[in-house]
Amino acid sequence: MPVQNRWSEPDAREAIERYGSQGVAEALALRTYSARLLGADADLVLHGGGNTSVKTTVTDLLGAAIPVLCVKGSGWDLATIEPPGHPAVRLQPLQALRALERLSDEQMVAAQRQNLIDPAAPNPSVEALLHAFLPHTFVDHTHSTALLALADQAEAAQVCREVYGERVVLVPYVMPGFALAKACADAYEAALARGQEPEGMVLLKHGLFSFGATAQESYGRMIELVRQAERRLEQGERSLHAIAMPERPTPAAALLPQLRGALSRAAEAAGAPRRWILTLRDTPLTRALVDDQRLADWASRGVATPDHVIRTKARPLVLTADASPAAIEAALESYMEEYRSYFQRQNARVGGHKTMLDPLPRLIAVPGLGLIGVGKSAAEAAVTADIGEAWASTLLAAESIGRFEPVGEDDTFDMEYWSLEQAKLGKAAEKPLARQVVLVTGGAGAIGAATARAFAAQGAELALLDLDGEAARAAAAACGPRALALACDVTDGQQVRDAIARVCAHFGGLDVVVSNAGAAWTGAIASLAEADLRAAFELNFFAHQSVAQAAVALWRLQDGASPGHGGGSAARPMAPLGGQLLFNVSKQALNPGPNFGAYGLSKAALLALVRQYALEEGENGIRVNAINADRIRSGLLDTTMIRERAAARGVSEEVYMAGNLLGQEVLASDVADAFVALAQLQRSTGAILTVDGGNVAAMVR
Repeated sequence: MPVQNRWSEPDAREAIERYGSQGVAEALALRTYSARLLGADADLVLHGGGNTSVKTTVTDLLGAAIPVLCVKGSGWDLATIEPPGHPAVRLQPLQALRALERLSDEQMVAAQRQNLIDPAAPNPSVEALLHAFLPHTFVDHTHSTALLALADQAEAAQVCREVYGERVVLVPYVMPGFALAKACADAYEAALARGQEPEGMVLLKHGLFSFGATAQESYGRMIELVRQAERRLEQGERSLHAIAMPERPTPAAALLPQLRGALSRAAEAAGAPRRWILTLRDTPLTRALVDDQRLADWASRGVATPDHVIRTKARPLVLTADASPAAIEAALESYMEEYRSYFQRQNARVGGHKTMLDPLPRLIAVPGLGLIGVGKSAAEAAVTADIGEAWASTLLAAESIGRFEPVGEDDTFDMEYWSLEQAKLGKAAEKPLARQVVLVTGGAGAIGAATARAFAAQGAELALLDLDGEAARAAAAACGPRALALACDVTDGQQVRDAIARVCAHFGGLDVVVSNAGAAWTGAIASLAEADLRAAFELNFFAHQSVAQAAVALWRLQDGASPGHGGGSAARPMAPLGGQLLFNVSKQALNPGPNFGAYGLSKAALLALVRQYALEEGENGIRVNAINADRIRSGLLDTTMIRERAAARGVSEEVYMAGNLLGQEVLASDVADAFVALAQLQRSTGAILTVDGGNVAAMVR
């Protein structure tokens, strides 16, 4: 869809009033408003890309007006930016730097920080000097997909001049920083000397600038310049908006776990973290790219704009549509060897002082399937996939009018290993269960929902299964925007297998299963209807078996073994990625109560199942443990049952719920914490962890 001018005068006035009530000046309020308009359009700005600025004044403590540049700060995204996201920097000291012949990155960053009005503000954009050296009040910068399709042509300058005439200044590719800022300022002033009045600036192989006296003027020029690029592309061989989805896609649920396992083994060999999250994009756009016979050539060309290299590396890994596990392993090894060679020759070029990043791919192209983003989290994998789609869009558009030819290897390496660019990714410590995909059955219940939240708090990615799909979606929402919710009857083996396949398609694989779903049928065992006993076993035993079987089959795929065979450590040169089965067994398995025979018998069988899986799957790296919980407020022990049991014992409900050795009520969150603790015990399997506040009769030993 073509970009639209979304400026709204009522919305702009509302922004002035809203931010003004917070003490924000009108210029910065409008700067924030128009920056968010740009950031809301993925065809203009993606995930922290682009930058915006306004030149204004602030008043110091003595009442003097100080000219400042309010420019986007590091760590802010234009889509959600607020006024603090444009930290104010003293303008005149920045402009004075233009007189220098050279300025190192370290000196540039130091100068910008020294001139911040608020010393605690984030680092200004690496392109702050470019904004400062231009004379305009408002300056906008995007990586427009349509513009890049022109700017990444072999004859980019000629193509852009044909499209824009004298409306823009053309600047050959220069690495961002001081040198680029000077080159842009020089080119702009040269255009003025020729009698031009440029409305924008095309940085070849990089992106687009627009500027103006007002926020509306600069924003409007950006939209119109992009629309000109789009109109040129509409004359190409095909319209990207008319691409239809091809048929016969490769089954993602089968391929992604194999790919994830292969990445794990490759990562271990490279000294990188073993677990990665995958995000598949099987859109008409990505299929048009990956199903084209020119894919291998296209994949070798490079990124749409150098900024993307820190997310996707210089090129994607390309697999064949029918890639076998052995072919996947071979393709990965070849990719990593080529990356090592690329690093060695480029590092030698720059003096040999760089330290190699891990050689794993971040973007994978699979004919018949689509593009796959790889990341340490679902959010990061999604960002990579988004950028992969932008690359696909840029490349296909560029090829429709000529030849996609972005920056070369030298410039790509310089950007990939530029410390200021790497700083955008952040180096925060990962949470204990980051990179792990956790599935919780009965995920909408009290224990299931609490368990899902507890795992999410430790960094895990969550999939919640529940008979009530709406309730599962509500519980998943509390775990974060990437959590997956699925309606599933766990007593139906096919539904279980389908659900786990969808988890694989969503995250690329699975690491931990919390088999939690259960229910109690009551009545004396001597008079219990056979149907009730069978129903209890269907949910409290056979459903757990179906979930465990499907999970183990998946872990076989991840570890490169046949789904029907254990493989064993002798079949693998490395320890298997494996997985974890965690079961909610209940104290009834150890300490049966009257009139709960159906529940206790089925749970006792489940406890035996736990031990059997622990016995048989240990050699495959699969740990199997259980929680023995009692007297938890939930669907099993609801308000009515609590009231009746307390009355039968002649005590208050509070005393009944705290009827244990510790004298404290045990909460669903306590059970959740116990599941998380078991998940982190790397050398425990076959264990039963009691969470009941202390009950001698239910003690395991």
